[in-house]
Amino acid sequence: MDTDLRHAAVVALNELGRSHDYRDRADAGHGLAAFAEMQEALGPLLELVLDPGDTFVTRRTAEALLRRKDRVGLTIVACALAVANSNHSDWIHTAIVDVFSIFSDDRDNAIRLCEEMSRDTDDRVALGARQLHEFLAEIDPVLRPV
Repeated sequence: MDTDLRHAAVVALNELGRSHDYRDRADAGHGLAAFAEMQEALGPLLELVLDPGDTFVTRRTAEALLRRKDRVGLTIVACALAVANSNHSDWIHTAIVDVFSIFSDDRDNAIRLCEEMSRDTDDRVALGARQLHEFLAEIDPVLRPV
């Protein structure tokens, strides 16, 4: 893994995330999700999930983070949910349904992670994880193991 190139990619995507064009910000959120484990990507990702200019950015960034199907992506989405207004919350919910409504195993694993995260010492993570858990629990996935 080339740390310098990964850092350069995050720097470039952070810059793109400050664009005045919502499409650039949405692309930045989508791209930055791949680097969510890097400390310098966390703040910009949270800002893009809560983008004040366009909820398309919110949905695209949240969906990319959720498609990671890991604790890092879920934690960022949970932190956003904890402070999101109702409009942002609705679009994050839409992303959750889009990502987790197909495979029950994916939804069930996310629920387990949210249960762990709900005991986090960071109040924002814990609150958001509980909200995320509620959204996930409402989903009836299409495909279940045989």
